[in-house]
Amino acid sequence: MMKLAILSSAIAATAAFAPVSTYSAKSALRSTPEPEEATSEIPADIPVPVPAVVAINGWVPDDTAKCYGLPGAVAPTGYFDPLGFAQSGITLNDVKRNRESEVMHGRVAMLATVGYFVGESFPGPFGLTGPANEQLAQLPVFPFTLLTGLIGACELKRATIGWVEPDFGNWSKTLWQLRDDYYPGDIGFDPLGLKPTDPKKFANMQTKELQNGRLAMIGAAGMCAQEIFNHRTIMGTIDFYQKIQSGLDPYGGCADGIDIC
Repeated sequence: MMKLAILSSAIAATAAFAPVSTYSAKSALRSTPEPEEATSEIPADIPVPVPAVVAINGWVPDDTAKCYGLPGAVAPTGYFDPLGFAQSGITLNDVKRNRESEVMHGRVAMLATVGYFVGESFPGPFGLTGPANEQLAQLPVFPFTLLTGLIGACELKRATIGWVEPDFGNWSKTLWQLRDDYYPGDIGFDPLGLKPTDPKKFANMQTKELQNGRLAMIGAAGMCAQEIFNHRTIMGTIDFYQKIQSGLDPYGGCADGIDIC
């Protein structure tokens, strides 16, 4: 009897560590295939909506228009681009960058044109005299350094407004890249409040600025070349040729050995 009890206890203890068999029969509902999740694919015949382009000063880039629709073309030449700076295939960023360069150089040239006449007609500080081309070299070191620093500060400020911050890890991605919401030349400096809010009026004023800037660039380049050639002021050159046209000796009032007087 004792042996039978011990044998029964051993069998029970061994069965406790045996794996439990599970019933894995599948029900009819379980055997039914599960529905697949719905996809949000857009049929090929339905166009994908394009994000709306925000107008900048009333201008929306149009890749079908010349120069992407930027103002600046007037009669009689109209759209004049003999060197192909804005020809088909040029990217929008390159066109904006070229326009930025044109506007800024035009503004500098307009200031330079006025500066030629004013600087040569009135005695300037630091004893500046003679042709405007030679007056910059007459500046003392401190004013020249101050002027150079001011120009550099203005250029850095313009860069932070209109240009994308450089990515030194991928420099080719941001090099020469303008901001998408930046209008070429619009740095927000308008102390006299001349900037129109109406898009058509703004485009008209932009065209006027471009035309005057283009003329000023040609004029400033001509005056610079003229003074390099004859070392005379602008008004001195006019007076020189007026004497020639009148049959007078332009060197009559000059001292011996001096041909500029």
